[in-house]
Amino acid sequence: MLEAPCGTRYEVAGGMMLSHRSGRGGPPVVFLAGGGLSGLYYWNVHNLVAEFTTSVVYDRLGLGWSAPVALPRTGTQVTDDLHELLRAEAVPGPYILVGNSLGGLFARHYAKRFSGEVAGLVLLDPTHEDIAGYLPEAAAQRLREWNTDDVFPAEQMEPLRARYPATFGRALADWPSEIREPLLDQGFSDLSFRQSLREPMNLPLLFAEILDAGPDPKAPLIVVSAMGTDAVAADLTPPDAHEAAAESAHAKQRLYLDVRAAHPRAEVRRVDDAGHSDIVWLRPDAVTQAIREVLTRR
Repeated sequence: MLEAPCGTRYEVAGGMMLSHRSGRGGPPVVFLAGGGLSGLYYWNVHNLVAEFTTSVVYDRLGLGWSAPVALPRTGTQVTDDLHELLRAEAVPGPYILVGNSLGGLFARHYAKRFSGEVAGLVLLDPTHEDIAGYLPEAAAQRLREWNTDDVFPAEQMEPLRARYPATFGRALADWPSEIREPLLDQGFSDLSFRQSLREPMNLPLLFAEILDAGPDPKAPLIVVSAMGTDAVAADLTPPDAHEAAAESAHAKQRLYLDVRAAHPRAEVRRVDDAGHSDIVWLRPDAVTQAIREVLTRR
C-alpha cells in the first residue's frame, strides 16, 4: 500500500482506519464517501468546510488507506466502524454527516442508530432504499436481484480499470499533485479497484437493514440533487447507457421530493450543472452552502 498523502490511522475493532481532520469548532462535519471511494476524494470541500468548523474525511475499512477487509460489508459494520473511529480520534459530537451516493445511505443508517450524536445531515445525490419503486420495471428488477456475485468478468476488469485514472485525473486536474497522484495510484491499483467495485454489491441487504433501523431522526436535512450531465460517468459508460442514466436521474428527483414531503425539516436543492459523480468537484460551493445552512438550523 502506498503512503497516504495526509491523515492518521486509528485502531478500531476491524483494523486500522485512515482519517484526516482539519479546522476547529463544532459541530464537526464528517464526510461519508460514495461507494468505493477514499475520503480524500472530498479534499476540496473538506478544506472549504475546515475554514468555519472541524471537518473529517476518512476511509472505510477495505478502501483507500484503511485496513483491507472482505467487501461488501453490512451497514451495521460500517456505522459501528465510524462510531469507533470518531471516539478513537476524539472528535466530539454531535456531528453534521455529509453523505454522497452510497455514503448517504450509510449516513442515514448512522443517524437512525445513533440519533443523539447527529445534529444534521447533508445528502449529496444519496442512494435510497425506496429507489426501485421509482425506476422503470427492468431497472428496478435488476436492482432487486443485485447480489454479491455480480462482479465484472476478468476479461472486462482490466480494460475498465485502465480507463478510470485518465477520467478521474481530468476531474481532479487542478488539485495539488501531492493529493491527486497518490489518490489515483492507490485508488486504481488492481486490488483497490476490485475492492471499490465490490463495496456496493449488497445493496438489497443494505436497503433491508436501513428499513429495519426505524424512522429517520428529525434532524435538519438538505438533499442536494445533481441533475446535470455527469461527465465522469459519461466517459466511463457506453453511449447507449446515457439515456437510461437520464431516466434514472428523473426517478431519483421524484423520490427526493417525496422524501422532503415526509420529513418535517427536509429541503431538496436541485443542481443542474453537475452530475452524480462530479457534484463535489464541480459545485463545491453548493455543497458547502448546504453544510453551512444545516449548521445554522441544528
